[in-house]
Amino acid sequence: MTTSSGPSVTVTIITLNEEKNISRAIQSVRWANEVLIVDSGSSDRTVEIARGLGAKVLSNPWRGYGQQKNFAQDQAAHDWILNIDADEEVSPALAHAIEDTLKKKSEAMGFYFPRKTFYLGKWIRYGGWYPNYLVRLANRKHATWTEPSVHEELKVDGPTWPIEEPLLHYTFSSIQDQIHTNLRYARLGSENLKQRGQAPSCFKLIWKPIGKFLETYVIKRGFMDGLPGFIISVNAAHSMFLKYAYLHEARIKILEDHE
Repeated sequence: MTTSSGPSVTVTIITLNEEKNISRAIQSVRWANEVLIVDSGSSDRTVEIARGLGAKVLSNPWRGYGQQKNFAQDQAAHDWILNIDADEEVSPALAHAIEDTLKKKSEAMGFYFPRKTFYLGKWIRYGGWYPNYLVRLANRKHATWTEPSVHEELKVDGPTWPIEEPLLHYTFSSIQDQIHTNLRYARLGSENLKQRGQAPSCFKLIWKPIGKFLETYVIKRGFMDGLPGFIISVNAAHSMFLKYAYLHEARIKILEDHE
């Protein structure tokens, strides 16, 4: 995207052991003026592959999702930053849409677009997984990532406009992979609740998972995705259950420590 009529763009990607995904991600953004990888200590070939594809690679100890992305944003050579995950891909159609949008020199300081996820052999269209609009392209002078334990967001101080072409997301490689991720996110989500001073609640432990299943499978029509939609909804409910179960576990440990 090196043009005289549009701003230069840096693409940032944070990584840890992403050798299976990183090549696809980088190759999809070769049009960018800079591709910047911030790696937090990969023990596989992630760094080697990234450098071999011409990306700039920096090392930064893991401090959190938002923290890593803010660090990457600060190190970028250009003010306009597109952030993608290592398991995501920018389609040619989205790349052209980004280029055309930036050429227009609008008042927008950020742009959001839908994310389409491939899981269990199909593109997921329902259950809250699509369109799943995310702000991922912004001028760093007006944008900062939040820094919770999990589910960070790019906050933009200024107008944000849509780009309708989807970002492609190749999520969990298997149901086991999804469960392992849910375990990690549930633990991080529980820590967020504890930091906000939320006390354990048997009511929430029971009803929050049920509500999550009904939300994703019925209200957001996860049933339209067939068996994958059912599996996604059950796993979402299980992750919600674990988040509140971990909160109870933390309270029990505190009580035991004071005995």
